[in-house]
Amino acid sequence: MALPVFETREDPGPNFVNLLVRSGASPFEPLCASGSELSSKGMTFPHGTTIAALRYADGIVMAGDRRATEGNFIAHRRIEKVFAADRYSVVGIAGAAGPAVEMVRLFQTQLEHYEKVEGVNLSLEGKANQLSQMIRANLSMAMQGLVIVPLFAGWDLQRKTGRIFTYDVTGGRYEEVAYHAIGSGGKDARTTIKLGIKEEMSRTDAVSLAISALYEAADEDSATGGPDLIRGIYPIVATVDRTGFSKLTDTEVAAASQAVITLKRSAGEAQ
Repeated sequence: MALPVFETREDPGPNFVNLLVRSGASPFEPLCASGSELSSKGMTFPHGTTIAALRYADGIVMAGDRRATEGNFIAHRRIEKVFAADRYSVVGIAGAAGPAVEMVRLFQTQLEHYEKVEGVNLSLEGKANQLSQMIRANLSMAMQGLVIVPLFAGWDLQRKTGRIFTYDVTGGRYEEVAYHAIGSGGKDARTTIKLGIKEEMSRTDAVSLAISALYEAADEDSATGGPDLIRGIYPIVATVDRTGFSKLTDTEVAAASQAVITLKRSAGEAQ
């Protein structure tokens, strides 16, 4: 397959999505003519649920549960919803699981493509804007029921601080001050973080609070999966600071989850 050649005025530059569109390979083609066609066929898709992020003294922690639901059924117990967007940013997904994972892969490729074409990293603000444009481009599929609403965060190399960005289905982008949570268990997760967050928290305390938020969300929301000690399934937890993205190991998350459960049991809550 020959590489596409563009005239100067049509050159997509560092925008990988525009490159795909101009090459006739748009990643945002609707699945069918109208959203009613999906509902009339009774089609359901696996959906990811709860993602939480909060800022601590040295960066950002993001955590996501492992459950995907399909209607009132558990579709997957070990799905991953938290990914490194690049070295200094992290993205979590909620909504239609398949298209959401594909959007993350496209987003990762877009950031890498920009860096290779321009020779520099895109700013965190620019990354947030790029993701906003992808969500907006997915609106036709969202109208068919394939809604994708990610949570994005990262370390701002210019401001030397962690930042958190949320979105709506139309691509609207909003920056949060200290924390946020999305998905079906997002409300309960946000309440837990709101009650426990403190200024200049340590990384350890922030990880513990994020896991606790998912635990509380799972206790109230059937679509959110809590720590599964029998199967050894624990949340995906990652941090981003001045050194870059870091994903906690299963052993680390298991220990932190067990500590949360032990604390709640001692308080008489785990019943």
